[in-house]
Amino acid sequence: MNKRNTQQRRHSIISLLNEQGKVSVDELSLRFETSEVTIRKDLAVLEKTGLLLRRYGGAVAIPDEVTQQFTAKIAPNKLSIAQAAAKLINDHNRIIIDSGSTTSGLIRELNDKNGLVVMTNSLLLANAIHELENEPTLLMTGGTWDPHSESFQGQIAEQVLRSYNFDQLFIGADGIDLDRGTTTFNELTGLSKVMAEVSREVVVMLESEKLGRRIPNLELAWSNISVLVTDENLPAEAVETISNHGVRVILAPHVR
Repeated sequence: MNKRNTQQRRHSIISLLNEQGKVSVDELSLRFETSEVTIRKDLAVLEKTGLLLRRYGGAVAIPDEVTQQFTAKIAPNKLSIAQAAAKLINDHNRIIIDSGSTTSGLIRELNDKNGLVVMTNSLLLANAIHELENEPTLLMTGGTWDPHSESFQGQIAEQVLRSYNFDQLFIGADGIDLDRGTTTFNELTGLSKVMAEVSREVVVMLESEKLGRRIPNLELAWSNISVLVTDENLPAEAVETISNHGVRVILAPHVR
């Protein structure tokens, strides 16, 4: 499949939708001279990125109030951090993407990578990965569903992870403790530690505003972290302290 043609077709679908307010699979299949299966995949991808709503037999434009909610949910600063983190991924890498709002921004950056193997413990991320045009090999941890983190946790998930070796782990956090490492509100930290154990490189993605939050649960010690990707608002003193722990710090542009 030609990626450029696919992107052009999807752009044309959105343009047509903005003109008409709704489109049908039959209509799009005839217009673009492609299969209904391909059109349905286009609509699924466009819905995942918040550009339309699928309906039986086609799709409709997103109401303004829904668009506003979607835009608010995807913080531009998190997307900037995800774009910086994605530059660390090479073709054919075997990666883990942990559940989380910041790590979810990484998914849309994966279409430029080839031959990836991606493990996740999040159903939301798994569905988004499944819709990617380049179709990386998708692995799920399984395990016990944790409604707090909206992810799978527990011993089964840990056992599955220990069956593999990965090049990189991409994981978020609720806070940064300059002395200890990353912290979390979630008391279930066992899976995070196993994810780090089975990964050659551990990449933490989080916003600088999480510095100094008083959170009791240590998730990953600095000795277990390879790279911190955050935004350029992280104070220089904090950058120096974290770097002294042997962690590479990448500062993405801060976007409001």
